[in-house]
Amino acid sequence: MKIFHTADWHLGKLVQGVYMTEDQHYILQQFMQAIDEEKPDVIVIAGDLYDRSMPPIEAVNLLNDILAEIILEKKIPVLAVAGNHDSAGRLNFGSSLMSDSGLHIKGQFTKDHAPIVLHDANGEVHFHLVPYAEPASVRTILDDDSIRSHQDAMEKIIDHIEQSMDTTKRNVFIGHAFVTKYGEEEANTSDSERPLSIGGSDCINAALFKSFNYTALGHLHKAHFVLNDTIRYAGSPLKYSLSEHLHEKGFLIVELDAQGDIAVTKRKLVPRRDLRVVEGLMDDLLKLSPSDDYVFVRLTDTTSVASPMERIRTVFPHAMHVERKALRQEIQHEIQAVETEKVEDIDLLRSFFKDIIGEQPDQDTELLFTEMLQELLDEERETVK
Repeated sequence: MKIFHTADWHLGKLVQGVYMTEDQHYILQQFMQAIDEEKPDVIVIAGDLYDRSMPPIEAVNLLNDILAEIILEKKIPVLAVAGNHDSAGRLNFGSSLMSDSGLHIKGQFTKDHAPIVLHDANGEVHFHLVPYAEPASVRTILDDDSIRSHQDAMEKIIDHIEQSMDTTKRNVFIGHAFVTKYGEEEANTSDSERPLSIGGSDCINAALFKSFNYTALGHLHKAHFVLNDTIRYAGSPLKYSLSEHLHEKGFLIVELDAQGDIAVTKRKLVPRRDLRVVEGLMDDLLKLSPSDDYVFVRLTDTTSVASPMERIRTVFPHAMHVERKALRQEIQHEIQAVETEKVEDIDLLRSFFKDIIGEQPDQDTELLFTEMLQELLDEERETVK
């Protein structure tokens, strides 16, 4: 079976005040061309279809047009899950009706799990769709008070799936989470991605996915494998922040053979405008050939430069940001100094209790505190930018 694995479309994304909808339309047309050329059996979208819970109408129309063409015209099924940027309820609406036409969207995690079963010449392939879900939600749905972290939640979800999983078939997991090699803390691959938790780790141990022939992940914007070749992030199809300017964007083509072994190739996508960094003296930059790329400019001038953005845009009309490199380095040093002295939220709570009450908070109080912080983060996710 040939699988197209993509993720993190973030339709409706705003970068430095610029809506990326036209760029997203451009890149998705390349994706559609690749579908015609490669003729995959199924398209997997591993979360964050939209960039916000209430996307602009242009983003909704774009997704509608793309899915309609894939499913109704090309007759290829699409399997998608909600990410942390999506509105779970919005994506879940009408999912049972749309499944009959080949669109299988899992917006909300439920206790009643059943895989989506597709067929190829070698038999059945079972796809397990697991949307992004907060540990508190999984704790309630599975009625398991031991679930406190993202690691706990995913462990219980997979245990729940494995209870009824047919191991004689080929099994593919589709999810949206922060998965690392051994569950250890790692830096995010993009500044444009939000943290998943407050007051605790949002990382999940890749070893949990050992039962699946392939694990298609979304959330991290850089394409890479975790632990082994069968656990992979497809990355985002476009660069959405300065931190991604060195990423090579695209999607993954996964070939699943009769024994469940995989072969993965990456197909690159070429953007309408690249997002890149340009560095140098103002006078030298003004002599460069004009470019329509989205550029972040770092001036190496040691003296003040008058009207830098206006002048830069005579060469780079779509420049997004201009800064002096020396000033940036000073700011970075200040940030590093602050980070070195930064106190975790839970430490602030303990210090407050010690100063006011004279003793440390008990475990239940600390748990309540972190859950309240998490609720605030959840509310922020549902707020329209």
